[in-house]
Amino acid sequence: MTATPEIGLFPLPVVLLPTEQVPLHVFENRYKELVAECVAEDAPFGLVYADGDGLREVGTEAVVAEVLNRFEDGRMNIVVEGRARFRVDELTSGRSFQTCTSSPVLDSEDPADQETVERALELFDRLRELTSSDVESPDESPELSYALAARVELEPEVKQELLEATSERERLDRVCDLLVDAASAVERHRRAAERAATNGKVDLG
Repeated sequence: MTATPEIGLFPLPVVLLPTEQVPLHVFENRYKELVAECVAEDAPFGLVYADGDGLREVGTEAVVAEVLNRFEDGRMNIVVEGRARFRVDELTSGRSFQTCTSSPVLDSEDPADQETVERALELFDRLRELTSSDVESPDESPELSYALAARVELEPEVKQELLEATSERERLDRVCDLLVDAASAVERHRRAAERAATNGKVDLG
């Protein structure tokens, strides 16, 4: 697989999924330089999950979808959108920010079946109803798993797992399980709140 030209990296304790939009506050000088350059050239940068264990090997190309605020000192509030996935092949240097050569991460020929697609959409709609959310359901697409996962609050480690998976069938099965767990958690929380409201006792009127 052919490596791509160098891409600037923005390591964060955040995982950006393809199609997902995330707000960022850019304040460090090196990342102000990186983002300003990408905005000027309409180019992506690489958002890679980083924590105490270091930098992950698979990240997402991020494009600046909107600049919300620009400050005199160069700080910016922006919204980024996830595009293609990439693998960090080799870290490189020479800029104020970290760079790398990379190669694309592509899915295998393992699409989800229609039954799973319909189940996933039904589960998402059920979660929307339980939470009274106005988030719209996504249209069916070859990467429906990402479109759904981007609309639900998930732990970074779970999102990274989805990011690294190369089977849409396996990803969508996993997302279905996550949606079931999320709906169950909402229902448990609601029952607990109802019990708390009555002090755990039956109201005899």
